[in-house]
Amino acid sequence: MILDLHTHSIKSDDGRAKVENYCQWIRSKNLPVDGFVLTEHRQFDVDSDYSTLASKFDLVIMKASEVETEYGHVLVYGVSASLTKAFDFASINLSLEMVVETSDQHGAVAVPCHPGRKRVGMFAHTEELGVPKGVKIVEIYNGGSRDNEDQIAIKNAKAFGYLGIGGSDSHIVSHVGRCGTKFPAKIANMDELVEALKSEEFKAISFKH
Repeated sequence: MILDLHTHSIKSDDGRAKVENYCQWIRSKNLPVDGFVLTEHRQFDVDSDYSTLASKFDLVIMKASEVETEYGHVLVYGVSASLTKAFDFASINLSLEMVVETSDQHGAVAVPCHPGRKRVGMFAHTEELGVPKGVKIVEIYNGGSRDNEDQIAIKNAKAFGYLGIGGSDSHIVSHVGRCGTKFPAKIANMDELVEALKSEEFKAISFKH
């Protein structure tokens, strides 16, 4: 099963894609993804219900978050009501180690995204701030990466022993599915995704040309 683990809709301040349009694009282009996760910036979108769209297009649609830390941006999977109260998702100055630890305490998984990117990527800060504790997974394939950003992510993930996921980081419809993560078993909901990430049985893949 292949899921795009990093997407943004119009719920994000810089997103220009409607979720239904993502679904239409995936099906019209026969993209090899079985679903996607909406990781809206600095929030957890509690209100939106995409179950009807998921059924209509036979896609798995889940919700997560992208938060901001001193090491850059971090995806959080398995967000619960208690986790949203544990730290301020809207803050742009969160501690990465706190986000990782607190997420784990609440049954969630925190994954630094586009870590090879300047300023907003984790590996841009490790020389100055040191290697953060608790990180186990990073995003090694990002659909919006430029130049050698993915290569930096892959190289450092290997050096530090991190596992890698893939996601398109799509903000417009035509970018969805550029990268993804392959799982050996079917995933139907966020609990199963978190369990799969913790099981360490997955592989990042890229469809970028």
